[in-house]
Amino acid sequence: MGLINSSIARKVAMALSGLFLVFFLGQHFVINFTSVIAPDTFNSWSHFMGTNGLVQGLLQPILIFGVVFHFVMGFILEIKNRNARVVKYAKYAGSTNSSWASRNMIISGLVILAFLGLHFYDFWIPEMIHKYIESHPEDATRYYAETVHKFESPVRVGLYVLSFVLLMFHLWHGFSSAFQSVGFNNKYSKALQGFTKFYAIVIPLGFIFIALYHHFNQIPH
Repeated sequence: MGLINSSIARKVAMALSGLFLVFFLGQHFVINFTSVIAPDTFNSWSHFMGTNGLVQGLLQPILIFGVVFHFVMGFILEIKNRNARVVKYAKYAGSTNSSWASRNMIISGLVILAFLGLHFYDFWIPEMIHKYIESHPEDATRYYAETVHKFESPVRVGLYVLSFVLLMFHLWHGFSSAFQSVGFNNKYSKALQGFTKFYAIVIPLGFIFIALYHHFNQIPH
């Protein structure tokens, strides 16, 4: 009920779910980046994540819930904020009062949500089919080749690049705002804000690099 009736509680819940997803994003990037520098390590880590009971049975459902919760809460906050604007302004000041990223969080969020749907279609659904429907024997060496071939299509790579550019804008505003929403305000705030901006740029660019690298370094089928 608190999440429904309290604006502060909704913002805190939104912030905490966002911070959780940011942590997962960093962990996901580290694993994916090994596909560029150490394919055997990528295979090993991917096999562990795909077969470990704790990851599959507990952490994966928590992650899916966190994604759904974050985006649903984002839509609720957007609707509440729009309904709260009783006074309509004849002229919108635009970037005078806020950045593009902060004004268009719902747009970047929708694009990211669509990208997650593509990502699930590309990786998670085939993985579930491979393991639980077709019941293939375990192969700890298959992950690298499968991942590289996913980036063969220039259209798919283009969609990934676009999505990560929008993710960059989303993180640029959302990551630092999350700490403000949970009341983090002390002598470390300025340094933390610098870190969030750095993270917002480097992690999406890292994912873009991974996609482009595999697109231009395909291995024979």
